[in-house]
Amino acid sequence: MSTVVYLKSRCRLLGDSRGFNLAELLVFVAVIGIITAVSAPAFVSYLRSATLKAGAQELATVLNRARSVAISKNTTVCVKQVSSRVQFVTGGSGCSGTVWTGPGTDASGYFTLQNSITVTSATANVVFNYLGAATTSGTYTVQNPLNNSTMSVTVALSGRVTIGP
Repeated sequence: MSTVVYLKSRCRLLGDSRGFNLAELLVFVAVIGIITAVSAPAFVSYLRSATLKAGAQELATVLNRARSVAISKNTTVCVKQVSSRVQFVTGGSGCSGTVWTGPGTDASGYFTLQNSITVTSATANVVFNYLGAATTSGTYTVQNPLNNSTMSVTVALSGRVTIGP
């Protein structure tokens, strides 16, 4: 009988302790603080590189759309880089012709990349012919303004668009 009394009193003692004591809460908060302090720089670095890669992929998509417009309209399309934006110019020779407006462009036909990513071109503007090949190849440089890191988007004479470091 004494064993039953002991167990009941022991259960009563354990059952009455609910929640956490102050020391346990302080340890928990300290562990969370240390994990946050260690992982924050890695997260910021990842966010910047992911933003740059997303900008390069967005520009590659815009260039592939220009190629698609050239094929579907059976005409030439020049991808004209102006300041940090690009626009399509259809028909004509070189980059003289009609400005193309469509999904993703503003009223003036400009594509603006997200997250303040800037675009520059070291070579002449790329021109796609009605077969989807580039009559002039080119390289566009995408730059993240937060840390000035860059990636290149290259258009080969075949019309293939690639992203490089």
